[in-house]
Amino acid sequence: MDTHNVRLSHLSHGGGCGCKLAPAVLQQLLSEQPTAGPFTQLLVGTETADDAAVWQLNDETCIIATTDFFMPMVDDPGDFGRIAATNAISDVYAMGGRPIMALAILGMPLGKIAPATVREILRGGASICAEAGIPVAGGHSIDCPEPVYGLAVIGTARPGEIRRNSGARAGDALILTKALGVGIYSAAFKKDALSSNAYEEMMSSVTLLNRIGAELAQNPAVHAITDVTGFGILGHGLEMARGSELTLTIDRDRLPLFSEAVSLAQKGYVTGASTRNWDSYGDSIVLPEGLEVWQRQLLTDPQTSGGLLVACAPDQAEQILGSIVEAGYRSAQIVGHAEEGPAQVRVI
Repeated sequence: MDTHNVRLSHLSHGGGCGCKLAPAVLQQLLSEQPTAGPFTQLLVGTETADDAAVWQLNDETCIIATTDFFMPMVDDPGDFGRIAATNAISDVYAMGGRPIMALAILGMPLGKIAPATVREILRGGASICAEAGIPVAGGHSIDCPEPVYGLAVIGTARPGEIRRNSGARAGDALILTKALGVGIYSAAFKKDALSSNAYEEMMSSVTLLNRIGAELAQNPAVHAITDVTGFGILGHGLEMARGSELTLTIDRDRLPLFSEAVSLAQKGYVTGASTRNWDSYGDSIVLPEGLEVWQRQLLTDPQTSGGLLVACAPDQAEQILGSIVEAGYRSAQIVGHAEEGPAQVRVI
């Protein structure tokens, strides 16, 4: 086997956050897991499907811990490493924290991938960690049937700056910081149907660190944050709705989309995860009449290294949006609001 010319995206059955277990399956697996119990210093555990665990070390400091890894959605090993690292670090930013250290998680099919390729994956991940200002301090590797790479990331934050997905308030405006369509683009890429310009558009988004989360957490008008990844905007919006015990209303006409996302979705370039997502949580989503399947698939599309969904005071939403755009997240938009009602997502 020629280990130097192998396509990484063809060595795995799925790629990126499209590899995640379906929400319904994950819920079943976690249903009998113990809660925080006597660990009163554990501020955030598994209770509301939040982005990372948070341990309050003392009155001044919280420790944030997370891990994320997946199989390749692209063929360039350096790009794969960069995407995976950006995605993993995002969970710390989504909690309002700043990363301080990472550990690499590596599984590679020995004999199928050249060592030089693996080095490029690691180098790509390390370059993003350097951009975030943190070291890759170690890690663990195994022989694995399909290539896997990611990070365990440790971060810190002040207790008052922790932002959960369960803090949204009735009346809050909802801001999404990145465009949607990563899963659609990755499905098209695997079938050689993604243009070079679209690939660059995707890479610019999935390697953009969500460091704005740490800045937003310092603003008391920002009440809740979560990152939009494998469950799509509907799935992660639903986690915020359930955690906050509110209805989230999403205006689909205001959602930022990749430039070719609509045309590719109409042609059927969608991931299996999009369908699994809908099957898992569709009974908690209210869709407008006449919505076509491809339009729904945009809403359930799994986002690898997606943007942040931010709930904030409505009277400061425009100002907060302006600061997000100025920080380099040019696709950011106000996409809806939270309101009193059952824990669900309503699309208008």
